[in-house]
Amino acid sequence: MRLITFLRFMRQILKKGPADLDWIQRQGLLAVKLAQIFALRSDILSVKKCQQLQSLYQHAATIPSEDVFANIDLRGPKGFRECFEWIDENPLAAASVGQVHRGRLTNGDEVVIKIIKSQNEKQFRRDVNRMRRWLRIFLFFSPKLRKVGNPIALLNHVADYTTRELDLRNEIAGAKELEEIQNEIKENFPMPLLRFPKYYPNISNENVLVSEFIAGRSLEEGIDAGNLEWDTLLQLFRIHGAFLFGLGTFHGDLHPGNCIIDDDGKFVFIDNGAICHAPKHVNRTLFKFFEHLSRKELTEAFNALLEMSNVKLDGVKLERYHAKMGEIYHDFETKPVGEQSLTQIMMKTVKTAVEKAKADFGEEAFPIIRALMYLDGLVIRTHPEVMLIQSMGPYLEEFRTGLGISNNE
Repeated sequence: MRLITFLRFMRQILKKGPADLDWIQRQGLLAVKLAQIFALRSDILSVKKCQQLQSLYQHAATIPSEDVFANIDLRGPKGFRECFEWIDENPLAAASVGQVHRGRLTNGDEVVIKIIKSQNEKQFRRDVNRMRRWLRIFLFFSPKLRKVGNPIALLNHVADYTTRELDLRNEIAGAKELEEIQNEIKENFPMPLLRFPKYYPNISNENVLVSEFIAGRSLEEGIDAGNLEWDTLLQLFRIHGAFLFGLGTFHGDLHPGNCIIDDDGKFVFIDNGAICHAPKHVNRTLFKFFEHLSRKELTEAFNALLEMSNVKLDGVKLERYHAKMGEIYHDFETKPVGEQSLTQIMMKTVKTAVEKAKADFGEEAFPIIRALMYLDGLVIRTHPEVMLIQSMGPYLEEFRTGLGISNNE
């Protein structure tokens, strides 16, 4: 992405009216991925603008229908189409990296075929390298940005998980990794409502992936229908939160289009190619922070974040830190998420912890914060009247007992 293109992109994102999504998609995969990140930023964009950008999760531009089979023949495993009775030319869904078509194997299995868009990888790598070069120049003149909202750190994160998504074999490996963890902890922390798709590795490769067709609806579809129950979202938090805070290994891009509720009422995680691993000190610190918040123990919550700092804070500096955090959270206990979103308050919290307490969240913390932004967006769009953090409390307690998190961690 060239500098002038990025400036035009930012104008589309920040202007008051709706963004031109077709124009954003024409700029390539990096532009779409960055727009998806901004779709979470209700702290700087209106809720309406965020919702418009969120449509890029599932409704990105498709491969022209006449090119689908040519793309499969060129990039799929040898003899791929001979394994099928039928493949639908029209896509079932399209996203930034690829698109999905329904099909039926010769053995009768109903499946979906995910196809990587052929033009994506080369252009994406070129755009990332170009943007990284001019961001380094920009940071040379604005060094403070390295401490709060470091754009290179964000770019590295987007580049990392997108590059992994571009090799569809990572999706099979990622689902296997999460499923193995689920089985390892099932005695102390069962997750009966979570499952993963069946994959067909013998007829899949880095460009084409075959997995079971899941009868159900995505969370995004549930939002559109207006009938996602609050208990359903709490059950999702119980599952995803356990991976985030207790285990530190989690689905790195679980937006509403990447979680399907099947006909049996189970959550099915899809697009499992971007599995993230948070260092223990990062996910444990954030766990303790939210645990104290859920108990309305604000001072203890603020002190928990100090564990991310490499310097000892005392005296006037400590007082200033607590005073600023107190301003951020002064009416936290009384406002529902629709009036005070988790995204807004977390961005202020991170900024204060970095500037006042010299906390170092590192690049590893961003995937966890992004996951919380997804949850925040879900709640704002479905149940804006709830007190989100307080509702998390019982599940945070379960994480501590069921996942063996000691009080010293």
